[in-house]
Amino acid sequence: MKVFRRLPPADQRTPCALTIGNFDGVHLGHRAVLERLVSGARARGLPACVLTFEPHPREYFARLRARGTGQPADSPARILTERDKLDALASCGVDRVCIAHFNASLAAMPADTFVERLIVDGLQTRYLLIGDDFRFGAGRGGDHALLERAATRHGFDLERMPTIAADGERYSSSAVRRALAAGDLDRARALLGHPYCVSGHVIHGRKLGRTLGFPTLNVRIPYANPAVSGIFIVQVHGLAERPLPAVASLGTRPAVEQGGRLLLEVHVFDFSQSVYGRLVRVEFIARLREERHYENLDLLVEQIHRDARAAREHFGI
Repeated sequence: MKVFRRLPPADQRTPCALTIGNFDGVHLGHRAVLERLVSGARARGLPACVLTFEPHPREYFARLRARGTGQPADSPARILTERDKLDALASCGVDRVCIAHFNASLAAMPADTFVERLIVDGLQTRYLLIGDDFRFGAGRGGDHALLERAATRHGFDLERMPTIAADGERYSSSAVRRALAAGDLDRARALLGHPYCVSGHVIHGRKLGRTLGFPTLNVRIPYANPAVSGIFIVQVHGLAERPLPAVASLGTRPAVEQGGRLLLEVHVFDFSQSVYGRLVRVEFIARLREERHYENLDLLVEQIHRDARAAREHFGI
């Protein structure tokens, strides 16, 4: 799968089948859209392309609202790292991903200009698949009716995908975020179609866990507002033939420092190898509790022991 951090260079622009969205989570609703995109692309002999945005437009506008107020931006929590989103898109058969920088220029771009510059000229779209609630352009002025006129004018096929729902609830990134925020990992799994996971390379930390008797593998979280936080029963893929049982903390570690960086810390049971630089995938199984502050390290260590016992009991080890 080719990934472009902007529109493809002029000499690499070839006709494609396109869908547009943020695809945070790549949940079952997204996967239905991508399956239809790939099917439409193959039928036309075209590569399947996804146009997505960084940052998320809602995140961009949240930062604008917060500017000068002294308050943090009320931006949507992120479900997937970029690495995990791209891996998920590739697994769905997507051939190209274009990540457009969402900035003031793009936010102010009229819908007609968006169609001409990005959809028609920039990506050479011959088949466009959109969701039934898709809006775009300045002030969300672009809709299906505008795209129908543009498709006739520019000569591309247009298809609108109906809402995908199960048990009366629409599959959506918002539904996944609600499930993860509530610690309902079973519900998140039902919406995603697979267990919730975070992947990344193991980095060096402060080595505090080692002094407390619980050495950890540390994985950086590359955004400020993750969809999950707290203490979890997890298992780790990528270190052995089978996933390894573990307990993990995802957050800013208020028990040991104030204003700490966001980090996923994983204590793998009965594991002592040095694996710095290794790519691992952490699968979240159940949330044990929220992060909290402790008055001293002795209280923290007591709680870590309780968390580890609960995780070991889950795995029967």
